[in-house]
Order: sequence, then C-alpha cells, then structure tokens
Amino acid sequence: MHVFIEIVASVRFWIIMVFVVAAVYIHYRGKLRHGFWRQLSDHSTFLAPINVFMYLFSAVPTKPYLSLSHFPELQPLQDNWQTIRDEAIKLNRASSIKAADGYTDAGFNSFFRRGWKRFYIKWYQTAHPSAQQLCPKTLALIDKIPNIKAAMFAQLPPGSKLVRHRDPYAGSLRYHLGLITPDSDDCAIIVDNERYSWRNGQAVMFDETYIHYAYNNTNKDRIILFCDIVRPMRYKFAAWINSCFARILLTASNSPNMQGDRTGFINKIFKHMYTLRLVGKRLKKQNKMFYYIVKYIIITGLIYFILFSW
Repeated sequence: MHVFIEIVASVRFWIIMVFVVAAVYIHYRGKLRHGFWRQLSDHSTFLAPINVFMYLFSAVPTKPYLSLSHFPELQPLQDNWQTIRDEAIKLNRASSIKAADGYTDAGFNSFFRRGWKRFYIKWYQTAHPSAQQLCPKTLALIDKIPNIKAAMFAQLPPGSKLVRHRDPYAGSLRYHLGLITPDSDDCAIIVDNERYSWRNGQAVMFDETYIHYAYNNTNKDRIILFCDIVRPMRYKFAAWINSCFARILLTASNSPNMQGDRTGFINKIFKHMYTLRLVGKRLKKQNKMFYYIVKYIIITGLIYFILFSW
C-alpha cells in the first residue's frame, strides 16, 4: 500500500510539473503576452500540455505567419475568390451574416458585442443545412479540401475591433481570404505584433494561438472567408491524437446559423452557464476587488481539485 501511494504521488508530481512547464512556455511564447492574472485564467493555460504537444510534432514552422506554399491544396479557394465573394454578398444583403441568436456560440460570444458577425459553413462536422442552401458553391469548393475542418464568412463592420486574445487549440491553423475589404492598412489583424492588412482576393495563414487582435478603423465593411486548417503533423500517431482531440472538443462547439442547424453540446449548456457569468458581471460592477478574490479562489479550487483529488 505504501509503495502504491508513493507511485501515485510521483505520477501526480510529474503531471503537475508537465502542466506548469507547458503553461510557462505558452505564456512566454512570442512577443506579446497577457498579464499574469489574465494568463492564469485563460483557456490557453488549461490546454497548455496538449498545445505544446502540437507545437512539438508540427510539420510546419511554429511562427505567427506561415507561407501558403505549405498548403498548395488551398489554392482553389484563391482561384475562385470572386465566386465565394458573390455568395458572401448575397448573404450579407439578406442579413444572414450576423451575431448568434441568443447564447448559442460560446467560442465567439465575446466578439459579438464588439461588432463581429459570422455565418458558419461548417464546423468540424458536415455543413449546416443553411450553408447547403445559401452558399452551395463555396461549400462545394471547401468540401473538396479535406484539411479544411471549419469555415465561415466573418464580418468586421466599420469601427469594430477584436481585443487581444489567443484561440484555445493549436491543432489547427487559421486561413483568411479577403472577399470584401477596405483595402487599407487601417483595417488589419496583428498577430504577435506583426500586422497584416486584408486585400480582396489575397489570402494569409497564421497561428491563432499567438496573441492577436484586429480592428477596422475605416468606414467600409470587411468580410473574409475564415477557415480552420488541420495543422500538419510529423508523425501519424500525432496526427491521430490531433484528429481525436478536435473531434471531441471542437465538434461539441458547433453553433447554428438559423433554426434547423446543429447545436453542439457546449453551446446547448452555454446559455445556462452564462447565467453565472452575468452574476459575475454584476458582482464586478458592484465590487471589483471582491469579484477578483472570488474568481481566483474558484480557479485555485478547481486546479487543486483536478490535481490533488485522486
């Protein structure tokens, strides 16, 4: 029995060490970083071990922007950008590119109040029925490229911005194709302190797990095709782990465009979880110091429970 307890203690110690080292690496990766308290509660900290695994076995460079030469299979999107743009225009005129109806999009919920809008084509599953009906040509192009696991039209209206953030999962890379852009450096995305300004018909690939933010300081709209591309992995076992993790985690975050589209498990419970978030917001407004004390007591308690309850 004593030997068993020692084994459990040793395993627990090394799990904690792996978690801590991975979290520290994530924090100091790149030129931009969150403050300590923001990083402590950020999802990139909780997913640090799996994300470090993805960087370690990545078959492409782990840097903010990547050359599209690594992804020749995406060229048909750029070759047909005007066809894709025409469907985006129709969707926009019909007000189908929009914020979520209610609390049904946990992944991007905070973006909506800053003006950002979207129309999902697919999200780690087959396409939404609404996409099959409203943008069939774009969907046909995407379906011919298996490495595209998620796609949407994303709109950043005049005066909108997205604050600094990391996306949670390093098993994918982010592709943007300019469709309707202001063609101006006043409308740009900053990834790890490197700026890219969207242009019609031009594409860019970047690692969304670096801190990034975006703004549209023009009086014109910006609409892009936004895709998640599977990160190429050096070994089959790493690619298999990536595929399994994405299927479990990201499929559950499916969000509908309209009635009849699928809603993943995470978004089914999100509206109930957000009720607690609203309580936190009221508390923060009333007493900011007490809010942060409660917040970090809860986070510390969760970490302790996960690491020491077994």
